[in-house]
Amino acid sequence: MLRLLLLFTLLLPIAASARPGHPRNFSKEAHLMGSHFTYTVVADNDTLGWNALNAAIAETRRIDRLMSFWDSTSQITQINRAAGLRPVVVDQEVFDLIQRTLRISELSGGAFDITFASADKIYKFDRQEHPLPAPEVMKAAVARINYRNVLLDPAKHTVMLKEKGMRMNLAGVLQGYGIRRARQVLDKLGIKGGLLNGSGDILCWGRQADGSLWRVAIGDPDHPGSISSWVQVTDVAVVTAGNYEQYFTAAGKVYGHIINPATGLPATGLRSVTIICPDVELADCLDEVVFVKGPVDGLAFINTLKGVDCTLITDDNRTLVSKNMQVRYLRNNAPLPAVPASRP
Repeated sequence: MLRLLLLFTLLLPIAASARPGHPRNFSKEAHLMGSHFTYTVVADNDTLGWNALNAAIAETRRIDRLMSFWDSTSQITQINRAAGLRPVVVDQEVFDLIQRTLRISELSGGAFDITFASADKIYKFDRQEHPLPAPEVMKAAVARINYRNVLLDPAKHTVMLKEKGMRMNLAGVLQGYGIRRARQVLDKLGIKGGLLNGSGDILCWGRQADGSLWRVAIGDPDHPGSISSWVQVTDVAVVTAGNYEQYFTAAGKVYGHIINPATGLPATGLRSVTIICPDVELADCLDEVVFVKGPVDGLAFINTLKGVDCTLITDDNRTLVSKNMQVRYLRNNAPLPAVPASRP
């Protein structure tokens, strides 16, 4: 699932080389999980900087191959093929991630549900006009969405979808998990500061090379290439979901790609949701929870969680924030900050 791309300012240019003991920002771009990723680390020499970036990207790519909905060899695909037939033995990290998503499903009252994929192929999010599916098609699709029918066996490390026709898709959490694992790789290599951006799923820690905080800008849905607000942060995840990149219209109404598991219909009422909390994997789940619950219930839900903040943009272009959220608002159509070119 594509995400709104948050742009960030790196206040120092990327040098052709870094003198030993003199920290620099190093950035590298990659196409991962069907999206554009930009990873940035702070290092005091070229070898460490580029090797660290390559290792982080390789780890995220490994996660994608292991758990992609679209990869015919992934363990998620194997689970989907065996739906209603038999349990599938999976790696421990696959089992654990699925188990964590089911806890989020329970916490959110089913607003987050990895079995949403049982209904997603009835839509075509191509920015074109389409009629909504027939009621009988919708009813059949919704009937297969139920996280409670994901059966886990901790002793055997197996996962099974209880009914035929069910499918799971970890797209709502996979980018966040891939970034979290990349950060773990970087920690082992001794990287003390960085910003990992997976198409709007951002995790940053430490400081930039000049000692400043990381600046994260939240795009304006009405004006691509411009900013609605920004935050200066470190040691935190900033994750945004938007419904204006993947959508279709029906009778003049816009329907985004985030599915409400209770109805099988795309969630409505919000254009953009940004979550700020220490855990990038959790933030990746919570933005969808808010989208599904809507502006009122979604914001109320976030306000019950400790250490989680939220800012959202409604369909009628109101900006709402959670009780502890601090956002710097810019004038409308303010240009995005310049981002230095990355090296291969």
